[in-house]
Amino acid sequence: MNSPMNAQIKILVVDDHAVVRAGLRNFLTDTPDMQIAGDATNSDEALRFVRAQDWNVVLLDISLPDKSGVEILKQIKREKPDLPVLILSMHPENRYAVQLLRNGASGYLQKEAMAGELVSAIRTVVSGRKYVSPAVAQLLAVDIDESSDGPLHGTLSEREFQIFCRLAQGQGPTKIAEDLSLSVKTVSTYRMRILEKMKMTSNADLTYYAIKNNLVD
Repeated sequence: MNSPMNAQIKILVVDDHAVVRAGLRNFLTDTPDMQIAGDATNSDEALRFVRAQDWNVVLLDISLPDKSGVEILKQIKREKPDLPVLILSMHPENRYAVQLLRNGASGYLQKEAMAGELVSAIRTVVSGRKYVSPAVAQLLAVDIDESSDGPLHGTLSEREFQIFCRLAQGQGPTKIAEDLSLSVKTVSTYRMRILEKMKMTSNADLTYYAIKNNLVD
């Protein structure tokens, strides 16, 4: 839902860090046409807010304790397809930005850049446009130009990429299964599919690739 001209922009913040939520409130206090009218700390709270009220924009952290931001984004867009969702992340653009924009996000903003860009980004997405930083624009350009022979991890689905990153960080199937509420057998099936898609033979190959492409810390 876009904000009418001169009306106050009603914002929902979804972030499990109290310091971040407080910082956003303090910063936007000086912007009279914007109001943080609700904040949620997990996906269930976020979806309750989205369903119960009308919002002009959601500021969504992609790292929540109970569900990935990508999954929440997809659910929000299914239920309120016209509601702009601006992603806030501590991760660099090359890790998630293109994937999230493909899944319906209106923009992607690193938390460290918030002070200078947040108000501009909010105004942009509320007006119905995408907020794309120069870094993200470059990633999108490369993604389009090299769609036929882009990076190997670009062939992975959202869930495959999630499991790929965990495997690359050295997590075993049992740990991954527990964290993602999957069976060990399902995780093993995903692992085989990931190796096949990326033309690799071992977890060590995945780790080397992930480090080389700055996909894991």
